[in-house]
Amino acid sequence: MTIDLNNICDQVIGISREVGKFISHEQSRLGTQNIEEKGHNDFVTYVDKAAETLLVNELAAVIPDCGFITEEKTVAQESKEYIWIIDPIDGTTNFIHGLPLYSISIALMHQNKIILGVVYEISNDECFYAVKGNGAFLNGKPIKVSNRRTVANSLIVTGFPYRFADRLDAWMALFVHFIKNSHGVRRLGSAAIDLAYVACGRFEAFYEYGLSPWDVAAGGFIVQQAGGAVSDYSGTSDWLFGNELLAGNDLVNEEMLVSINEYFPKATS
Repeated sequence: MTIDLNNICDQVIGISREVGKFISHEQSRLGTQNIEEKGHNDFVTYVDKAAETLLVNELAAVIPDCGFITEEKTVAQESKEYIWIIDPIDGTTNFIHGLPLYSISIALMHQNKIILGVVYEISNDECFYAVKGNGAFLNGKPIKVSNRRTVANSLIVTGFPYRFADRLDAWMALFVHFIKNSHGVRRLGSAAIDLAYVACGRFEAFYEYGLSPWDVAAGGFIVQQAGGAVSDYSGTSDWLFGNELLAGNDLVNEEMLVSINEYFPKATS
């Protein structure tokens, strides 16, 4: 099947903005009775599920006979030539508390390679997107990763994983190390936004473990198309399904990998 990726990207951006309007509208109607806990500090609302259904229906029309990998499992996860990887609300905890940083994350994978990514940060109406080989953009303007060369001159962003609590002590030791040896470490609550902000140079690097494909597929791809490097903690390309990710420019990533491997075990569950 031959597809026009640029045209499809335009359609995905339009779909993201429309579903974003729905999500924003529903936030004011959200009550505690509408919130479910999937796991410890891992929440879902009717808005997540409804938004995912809207996205699936619209994207299925963009590419017929496509497959899906989605967070809320509202559609069967089938293996197809083209597969959409969707997080309807990345940053649900922020969303239910009325904090403005949450996003829609959509990636398109062709034969196990990501070829398109869109991250729509709803509250600020910022749409980050990329098509393979065409660079990365924010609301129509080209973006690039930061060119800072050292961790000491970097602002870093991370997240605190809900799973793998047995690794938390090592994680906190690494966190303290980066606080002491950089411009600071931030925690925004949406991996997709973290990666988008790395892609446009607001942060020099992002690292986290306990991640799922829908958290990182679009954002990691956008970082790569913005000139950045993305890897797992061993420096290999197994970041999409490998539960751990480091993203930034080559020089900062290389230095961060040394620290990560000093403080944090490489093995994942």
